[in-house]
Amino acid sequence: MRWQRGHRSQNVEDRRRSPVARGAGIGLGGLAIMAVISLLMGQNPVTVLMQLLGAATQGGGVTASAPITEAELAAQEESYSFVSFILDDTQKTWREILPTAGASYQDARLVVFRDATESACGLGQSAMGPFYCPGDQQVYIDLAFYDDLKERFGAPGDFAQAYVIAHEIGHHVQNILGVEQQMREAQRRNPSQANELSVLLELQADCLAGVWGHSAAQRGLLEAGDLEEGLNAAAAIGDDRIQKQQSGRVSPESFTHGSSAQRVQWLRRGLEAGRVDACDTFK
Repeated sequence: MRWQRGHRSQNVEDRRRSPVARGAGIGLGGLAIMAVISLLMGQNPVTVLMQLLGAATQGGGVTASAPITEAELAAQEESYSFVSFILDDTQKTWREILPTAGASYQDARLVVFRDATESACGLGQSAMGPFYCPGDQQVYIDLAFYDDLKERFGAPGDFAQAYVIAHEIGHHVQNILGVEQQMREAQRRNPSQANELSVLLELQADCLAGVWGHSAAQRGLLEAGDLEEGLNAAAAIGDDRIQKQQSGRVSPESFTHGSSAQRVQWLRRGLEAGRVDACDTFK
């Protein structure tokens, strides 16, 4: 990608130097189980997981985040500059596009943290990956996630990293349009469809990320191979691929974000169409 190194966004808050207590004893398997239970109950899994993690910090099961070193900050400088640039570019794009969908865009903020941080949805931890909290309209990311994206999921490349931010801003767009609230209400009315509705919301965020990618391509920000990096990242974090990696089996009934094929399909649709109305996964 062609991007401006050294960029600093006014909408980025750096909390990497802020020590935050974190709970111990909750593994990824436990988090996954709680996510499924919350969906079946028609609740927001992000909120439930954060409340659970926040509760774990009460009492004795707490460890303190080690202070980040200057060497670690220096090693993350390019990633920090990159997410600042991508955040500003995605939000500039949505300020131009969203009026065509009958709404005006209000900027979200991006919080860069290390290990754990507080949000309006509760305590967020690195193990949860990047997330958007509708309660405070902020995106949260531990930049170490990009190491996982490259090494654990096999999805390197700057456009793959940009897709992660664009997906979370897609959730912000859904919040502005009222889609997120409508989906939560539908989950409460139909708990048996909670997983399916969650998948549709996530796939729409993938498509909205593609809408930004379409704009970036038109403006000459993308280089040869960038689109393939994004599609590869979408495939790498599909529910089926992650489940097979973790347990060796696939359980479609517990999907929350969609299969690799679905995520690629909807990201590609946004990339090709470049329009919000092409992203109605709920039809």
